Amino acid sequence: MSRYTGPKARISRRLGTNIWGTKGETIALEKRPYPPGEHGRTRRRGNVSEYLLQMQEKQKARFTYGLTERQFRNLYQEANRRDGVTGEIMLRFLELRLDNIAYRAGWAATRPQARQFVGHGHVQVNGKRVNIPSYRVRKGDVITLKEKSREMVVVQWNTDVLDRTPPPWLEAGDGGFSVTVRDLPLREHIDVPVREQLIVELYSK
Repeated sequence: MSRYTGPKARISRRLGTNIWGTKGETIALEKRPYPPGEHGRTRRRGNVSEYLLQMQEKQKARFTYGLTERQFRNLYQEANRRDGVTGEIMLRFLELRLDNIAYRAGWAATRPQARQFVGHGHVQVNGKRVNIPSYRVRKGDVITLKEKSREMVVVQWNTDVLDRTPPPWLEAGDGGFSVTVRDLPLREHIDVPVREQLIVELYSK
């Protein structure tokens, strides 16, 4: 499955936020807090069209969670078929991805790293190995990091240094190497800076 492998700081500068959460993006945003390109410095962020704002919010969500355009559109269409607020359901689906769970648990420093952990078979769901990053967990599922994987230097560094606390809808156990999906995530528990209503308006046209 294709994924973005280009310059991350460039995307973050274009969207005005640290998408992947890396140090390089933070430095780039501090040094050059304006869009990339020849006319980036003179471009006015406040004077943009409604369509551009909607596109930017969609790109923020898509790049943050590591989805392709087709994956993201399919996810929106599924959320739109469900009863409830489409934007919130869409964000809930994104949060329930297995790679996001590995990130939220604090085992990985970034979502791309969490995606790699899942793809390499380091993560188990209810005791069975699952290597599909887009796998959607359910309420009551227990997600664990394999015993051997816990000894990896990168995992030990992430758990010791990052000290990331799982959100309220996840319950940590087994020394932090296991999380249980206590409940479905609510909007107030999702800290991704995305205005999901603008995404819904974009796809509703």
